[in-house]
Amino acid sequence: MGLNDEVGRRLKGLRQDAGLTLSELARRSGVGKGTLSELESGRRNPTLETLYALTTVLGRPLSAVLDDPPHGATEGVSGSAVTAVLIERYEDADAATDVFRITIAEGAVQESAAHVARTTESLMVLSGTAVVGPPDALRAAGPGAHAHWPADAPHVYSAPHGEVHGILFVRYTKG
Repeated sequence: MGLNDEVGRRLKGLRQDAGLTLSELARRSGVGKGTLSELESGRRNPTLETLYALTTVLGRPLSAVLDDPPHGATEGVSGSAVTAVLIERYEDADAATDVFRITIAEGAVQESAAHVARTTESLMVLSGTAVVGPPDALRAAGPGAHAHWPADAPHVYSAPHGEVHGILFVRYTKG
């Protein structure tokens, strides 16, 4: 089963578990009903922005629709600037944490919508210089440095001076 099929199967299951119709999830997330139908059937490639819009409405972490992280995972999802490969998921009574290996494309900017309430993100930069965080409080982080910001508000990823590689931790606090 490929990424599209797995994402579609999981997305449909989460929607049904939430008691939402295709139309209602489309309306709440701002994702077109046709797009959502194609995603659920595995006929459409998911984008990072679309998956975040849907999982935010469903109150779930992004990893809830991605395939379990295999050792040496290489297949990920892409947005307008960021490609993310899920490498680990950890959950305890307090929170779920998704760990992604990310690449931010040179010169690209990705504006991410707010995620589920009490979500935070932390980026450890492996190479390049990332400019990340809320639009009114952007931070630059170079190799070996990190940045941390609230992700339950709009936030930005950019790589103005060359491609960036890093490890992104997305923590969804429960409750």
